[in-house]
Amino acid sequence: MTEKNHTHRTHPALSIVIAGGGTGGHLFPGIAIAQEFAARNPDTKVLFVGTGKPFEISVLSELGFKHEKITAEGIKGRGLVKQIVSICKIPKGICESILILRRFNPDLVVGVGGYAAGPLVMAAWLLRIHIALHEQNILMGITNRVLSCLADRIFVSFEHTPLAMKRSNVRISGNPVRREILQSAGNQNTRTVESFGKQRPFTILIIGGSQGAHGINLAVMEAVGHIKEKEAFFFIHQTGPKDEITVQNAYRRSGIAAEVQAFFPDMARQYQQADLVICRAGATTVAEITAVGKGVVFVPFPFAADNHQVLNARTLADAGAAEMILQQDLNGRILADKIEYFASNPEALNRMASRAKSLGRPDAAAMIVDDCYRLVNSSNQLTI
Repeated sequence: MTEKNHTHRTHPALSIVIAGGGTGGHLFPGIAIAQEFAARNPDTKVLFVGTGKPFEISVLSELGFKHEKITAEGIKGRGLVKQIVSICKIPKGICESILILRRFNPDLVVGVGGYAAGPLVMAAWLLRIHIALHEQNILMGITNRVLSCLADRIFVSFEHTPLAMKRSNVRISGNPVRREILQSAGNQNTRTVESFGKQRPFTILIIGGSQGAHGINLAVMEAVGHIKEKEAFFFIHQTGPKDEITVQNAYRRSGIAAEVQAFFPDMARQYQQADLVICRAGATTVAEITAVGKGVVFVPFPFAADNHQVLNARTLADAGAAEMILQQDLNGRILADKIEYFASNPEALNRMASRAKSLGRPDAAAMIVDDCYRLVNSSNQLTI
């Protein structure tokens, strides 16, 4: 029997609902889990349920995943009236979720955070469907905190995640990374940091999350004016939709070569080209950086819930696996100095990249899926 056929025989085809999303930070780990289920058995059925944002629909459609939307709105950080309106919409979202779950009849619901996960997971609990949650950040988001009492299993990315560590159904998994990014990490051996300058320009990847980061965009536009040997550098810059044209014009005026887009759907290729990454410190970005092993300067989003991006970045910075600049300290001069320093000190950049890679958890999706099979098997008596 071939290995492929053996894998199909030992892993039954399940029906899985991935609930949540809204941003890449929640959506991409869900995609990684879905890809791992599909790799175990191509007959696996996966349905994503979110709020139907164009970004979600675009990414999921390109990957061939089905998607349905429900009524849901965020609560935290909004005014009292909007919070009341959001709470009043929860029953409608639960009813819509019940109809979806009865129609799809899943073996398991996986909540990946984001407010859309709330009504769907509550509906799954009412229908007695197995529930697993995944938390990407070191501090649990409000949706997962609320839902944690309903879950059969809670997967966390960091060992010292508070609250969840008090529960017996918690597993430390790491944060799943999409398969194409893991594969790119294995293909980048031919591109060494030392080769820039002689064979190619030093390449900097700027990413502010799936929606871009205006604060980083402003600092980079100022920084390119301070960089001296402009022909020695190349920038790949994901701006978000609002700043795309402005940033393109800034590079053009400075005389520095750059590839600028609102959003790059092929992040694996962009990581592979980069010598240095400058980015926010959302948990999914951190997981991708450690999976591919890149030198990185984090600029944490200053308004992230419970300041979790600073905590994420500090975990790597304290291990010598990253540098961190707080948004309040960021300006073009500091950023230009940092870029020129690493371009002139490849040993320091390699050392930081190596330490980042040592912290990666490329097996996170496999660990989660293994445990999900055990969870479903515990009641369904499936043969694995």
